[in-house]
Order: sequence, then structure tokens, then C-alpha cells
Amino acid sequence: MADAYHFEVRIFDCSIKVETPWVEAHTVLQRYIFPSLPRIDNAADKPDISIRVVQAADEFQLLADDVVVASSSRAIGLVPDLMRIVDDAVVQRLTTLRAVHAGAVVWRGRALLLPGGTHAGKSSLVTELLRRGATYFSDEYALIDSEGLVHPYPRSLLVRNGRPEQKPMLPAECSASIGEVPAPVGWILSLQYLPGCNWDITAITQGEALLTLLRNTPHILAESPDMMRVFERAVTRATCYAGCRSEAADAVDHILQLMAS
Repeated sequence: MADAYHFEVRIFDCSIKVETPWVEAHTVLQRYIFPSLPRIDNAADKPDISIRVVQAADEFQLLADDVVVASSSRAIGLVPDLMRIVDDAVVQRLTTLRAVHAGAVVWRGRALLLPGGTHAGKSSLVTELLRRGATYFSDEYALIDSEGLVHPYPRSLLVRNGRPEQKPMLPAECSASIGEVPAPVGWILSLQYLPGCNWDITAITQGEALLTLLRNTPHILAESPDMMRVFERAVTRATCYAGCRSEAADAVDHILQLMAS
């Protein structure tokens, strides 16, 4: 069967081609691959990455550049692996921006960065902040330019909500808007999730915050010659903290109080 459904999308320096012959898969791909960005129906250039979803036996298979990378009985079950593949493709091709593993939202014109690796709880904090009125930038990567400004990276959120598996979510499900213009960094909070922990943070220097950003830089970008300068400019205007927190709702109560002070 020919690939009846297809579209392309471009984000920063990466072009992504998407194809599938299955309407269920096409609906999922359209919904969760950078849904706020325009679709390119007849792009002439060769894409940087080709994504296909096909069926084999009773399962959907996800292919990246014709290599099977995941399978699931339902198309939506492919989304977490799909997002990781797309993230890697985008980050590898960044030319003018530098990436750090961090949740990122905007509050009253300034960006809040929540650096942390896998299972750090970035998405749960971002989701709760969106419910309280923050503007969405990303739940996985903060993308920072040479002036230290953070740019929106409008991927779909991947949330666990206490479950081992991740579930895709759109900012609109939290009645949140997606950022459209870069923002200066106002706050950096490096928070460790500890169940049952009381909110316990301390102010840290901008130099310590810079080191935190460097520790959460993807390996492929860790040796970029301008990384230090980019992060120095990012932290210059930021108030920075580190510590531990418990559940997202309680933590966000404290975060909002902190940002209001």
C-alpha cells in the first residue's frame, strides 16, 4: 500500500518528513509532531529525517530513515519513541541555538528554566505551571541563543503522572498557550524530586547555575566552543536556586510565590 498520508514540518534547522498509509497513525502524527507549526505539503528539499509508520501483523511500527525503532498495538503508543527520535534530530542540527535538558515556561515575560535529566520530573512541573497560567516553551529542551534568550521548542509534552510509561499531552489540554517569541531567563530552579520531601531550596550563584546548565547539556553539544558564553549570558539576568521538592502541585505553589517576590 502506498503512503497515502504525508506532510513535512521544519523546525529551526531540521526538516522532518512524515508518511503513513493508515489514517489512525496519520491522525496521531499530525496531533503530536509540533502541531503548532505549519505543514509543508510539497517540500522540494531532501528531509533531514524521514518518519514512517507502517503495520506489521497486528502492530504499528515506527521507522526512522527506514530503520524500525519501535512498535505498538496502537499508534499513540509510538509517540514517546517518536518524540525522542525527533528531539535528537533537531538538537543534532542546531546551528545558532544551544540546548540544555530543562523544562521551560514563560511567566510575565521572563523564562523559568527547570534543568534536569530523565525522571527528574520536569514535565510534571511544566504541566502544573501551565495549568496556573504559564506560557509553554518546552518540557524537555531549553534552546538558548547567543544573546542568552530562550526560544520556544513546541514539542508535545510527555507526562508520567506517577506511571512508569509516558503519555503525550498538548499544552491546550492545560488551557495554555505556546510561546512565539524568545524570552530572557528570569529564574533557574534545579529541583530534585523526593517523595515526601518538604520544599527545601537555597539560593545559588549564577556561576553555580551555569554549571548546572552545563551538566544538563546533551553530549553531542557539550563541547561546543561557544557554550560557556551562551550560558553566561543566559544566567546574567536570572535568580537561581537549587534544592528538593515533593509533588508538583505543592512545588508550583512555592515556585509562584518565589517568582512573585
